[in-house]
Amino acid sequence: MGVSEELAVRARHAIPHGVNSPVRHYDPYPFFAERAEGCRMWDADGHSMIDMCNGYGALLLGHRHPDILGAVTEQMGRGTLYCTPTALEVEVSELVRGNYPSMEMSRMVNTGGEATMTAVRLARGYTGRDKIVMFAGGYHGAHDTVLVKSGSGSASMPASAGSPPGMADHTIVLPYNDLEGFLDVVESRDDIAGVIMEPVMANMGLIPPRKGFLEGVRHTTKQRGVVLIFDEVVTGFRMSPGGAQSYYGVRPDMTTLAKALGCGFAAAAVGGRRDIMECLAPGGTVYQASTFAGNPVAAAAAAASIHTINGMAGSLYPRLERQCGRLAGAVRDAAADCHMPCVVHHIASMMQVFFTDGMVHDYDTAKRADAHTFSRLFAGLLERGIFVAPSQFETAFLSAAHTDQDIDMVARAYQDALGAMAT
Repeated sequence: MGVSEELAVRARHAIPHGVNSPVRHYDPYPFFAERAEGCRMWDADGHSMIDMCNGYGALLLGHRHPDILGAVTEQMGRGTLYCTPTALEVEVSELVRGNYPSMEMSRMVNTGGEATMTAVRLARGYTGRDKIVMFAGGYHGAHDTVLVKSGSGSASMPASAGSPPGMADHTIVLPYNDLEGFLDVVESRDDIAGVIMEPVMANMGLIPPRKGFLEGVRHTTKQRGVVLIFDEVVTGFRMSPGGAQSYYGVRPDMTTLAKALGCGFAAAAVGGRRDIMECLAPGGTVYQASTFAGNPVAAAAAAASIHTINGMAGSLYPRLERQCGRLAGAVRDAAADCHMPCVVHHIASMMQVFFTDGMVHDYDTAKRADAHTFSRLFAGLLERGIFVAPSQFETAFLSAAHTDQDIDMVARAYQDALGAMAT
């Protein structure tokens, strides 16, 4: 019995089903990580692997980037938690506003789920309305309002037990990329407070928006006085220094950031128009609070991340897009050579494979993909030293630490794994 297997046995006795997040589970048991550096991880049994999960997108700069570690180490020498304001918090909000002009004001929180929960509450408090629109397959955290036909680890269940049915009654779930259906609903109602959406779906596999979809959603929400929330927990900083909203040129009313904001540390932010953000307590009537919000370690990581990303943006993003396109092409060609029907989506530094012979453009078409075949691919890649997210309904991510040689190795692993599956 290896070390990971021994730890899995112990974990099942101490942690529900052996994991602290459902997306980490796969059969027969997950490997237990011991250390990481750059684009590589090592498990407890000493096996090395190229990391293409990258903290589900958080590690844009790779593991243990020296700029981030240096800033955090320096701050830890001064203290880890004060529960009083710091200059670092001000710096982070100013840096966020510089990259995301739509975020005229922002407040730091700890996680993406906390950010989206606050954004939804603000939309309701600002408008005085109750209903929230989301798109099927989007994942906006594990809180009741948005845990309905959502993506990521919850994609296997229509809703979570323990969420009162009355909560879901306030959530309207629509198909992603169906602008006509969206207009029919939003233009016929006057009780919608906000629309929360991933501008690029990254928790139902990877699904880009159709041409004109984001622009149409923006136009209609502005006309109807509905708060448009871009959940950029995944796409923020990853698609560009200004996220998907800069990439597509569509400005929302509110934005949530996490993952790459802290590049490996628990840092998140919710922000938007000044008139909406000023509804927050203590001056406004929408309550939000957290002991660890804006703590100096997370703020140091976030400030260093933004400075580092901005400093290398001119070379980083074109390289990642080129590498990702090359990898996607290699996977597509390998699947064709093996006569395996599949769709490969890629954009910026994100990629996912769907085993289906039809187009994938929303929740329903993504769910038609053969998840069992994807699980076989995951196992084949892991056997060849490549770690991707275990679920069909996640995304593979590149980082600044991946070299062209690393991408060549990943491409060969996909080719070999697909070839073995076809025989």
